[in-house]
Amino acid sequence: MRAVILAGGEGKRLRPLTYYFQKCMVPVGKRQLPLLHYVLANIARHGITDFVVLVGYRGEQVRNYFGSGERFGWSITYVEDTEEYSGTGGSLLNAIRIGALSPEEDVLVHYGDILTNLNVSRMVDLHRERSADSVLALSSGYELPVGVARVEGERVVELVEKPRLPLMVTIGVLTLSGRGLALLEGLGPRSDLMRDLIPEMIRRGFVVVPYTVTEFWLDVGSIERYEKMDADEIDRAMSGVVD
Repeated sequence: MRAVILAGGEGKRLRPLTYYFQKCMVPVGKRQLPLLHYVLANIARHGITDFVVLVGYRGEQVRNYFGSGERFGWSITYVEDTEEYSGTGGSLLNAIRIGALSPEEDVLVHYGDILTNLNVSRMVDLHRERSADSVLALSSGYELPVGVARVEGERVVELVEKPRLPLMVTIGVLTLSGRGLALLEGLGPRSDLMRDLIPEMIRRGFVVVPYTVTEFWLDVGSIERYEKMDADEIDRAMSGVVD
């Protein structure tokens, strides 16, 4: 199985950092390695070293740092996003269109702004054991970044600051079967994986399986989250991911 990395977004929620950095290249942890370095390294330690990296905004930063991937023991193919093929689903469809991906292969898809030590091997094993069309990494107890008020009539009767929701939320890591990839053609060049593709797969009765995340994960997609990152926590969680 190959891994497809979504690394082309402008990162508007991470401004002003992303005026200068591609969002997946922002430095994290005490070692100040690019976020994407941790993403690829964590996948590679589970035996997947063949990457298709979808780049766009400031994509040269990604190319200049990783190159062909040879110095890390990886193989990296780059696909440049286009204005026509936008969105996460559109980017994958573009990669299929130019032959970088086959609609007949199964892939691991990882959003480039998600930092995690996720056990990729377990997800891939689950994908194969269940003959799944998709395995979605899901986390429970997501913390909202705002306070939530309960209102009765004209009075606020309760205020909870940054509550944790008793819901399963996607974290931006999933597997897709060739059957799933093939659906992208019908969804069009501006489709989104979570908004369009996965719901369509569910509607059609495809096998979509949950993987409950117990590992460390962090969405680095906003400036607020980036500023509140704990470098010590990151180094502890990601120890062993990079040498």
